[in-house]
Amino acid sequence: MINSNSLIPGFDDEKDDSLKISLEKNDNVPKGIFIYLNGYIDTYNSSFFQKKITKIVEAGYTNLIFNCSALNYVSSTGIGSFTVFLKLVKPKGGDVVLLEIQPKVYEVFQLLGFSQFFNIKENTDDAINFFKNGAPVENSVFPKVFGCPVCSKKLRATKPGRFRCSECKSILAIDASAHITLG
Repeated sequence: MINSNSLIPGFDDEKDDSLKISLEKNDNVPKGIFIYLNGYIDTYNSSFFQKKITKIVEAGYTNLIFNCSALNYVSSTGIGSFTVFLKLVKPKGGDVVLLEIQPKVYEVFQLLGFSQFFNIKENTDDAINFFKNGAPVENSVFPKVFGCPVCSKKLRATKPGRFRCSECKSILAIDASAHITLG
C-alpha cells in the first residue's frame, strides 16, 4: 500500500470503508499524481471523495490521473464529482484522465453523456503521454451547438464522440468535422 501521507500530510487521516484512495507521484507528469480508487462512489460517499481530491489539488497537483481498475461502481452523483474536479483543475492549466476504467463504470459515463468530457485512457503509458504531449488541439468547429436529429433539442458538443440526447435519450455521434449521426 502506498503511503499517501508522505505526499500530502494528513491525507490518510480520514477513511471511508466504501472507497479507498491511495496516491502515487509520477515525475513524468508535471504537477501530476496517480489516484488509485478502490470500491465505489455514490451519493453517500461522494462528499468524502470530493474533499479528498480537493485536498490533492490544494497541495498543488493539477494533473489528476484516476486509476479506476478497482472502481466497481459510480453513480450519477459520483460522475458529478469527477466533473467538479475537471472544473477545479482546468483554470489552473491541469486536466483529468480516467485510466483503466471498467466496462460497467464506463457505461454509466456513456449513458449519462459524460464520456465525451473526460480523457479516458487504457494504460499508464497512454496517460503519461497525454500530459507529456499536451492535450490534443481541438478542431475549430468545437464547441458546436446543434439540434438533435430526433427531437430537435438544442445540444452542445465540446469535442467529437458519442453521447445521449438529454431530451429524447437518443444516442448520437459527432465526428471531428461536427457531422452528427445516430448511434
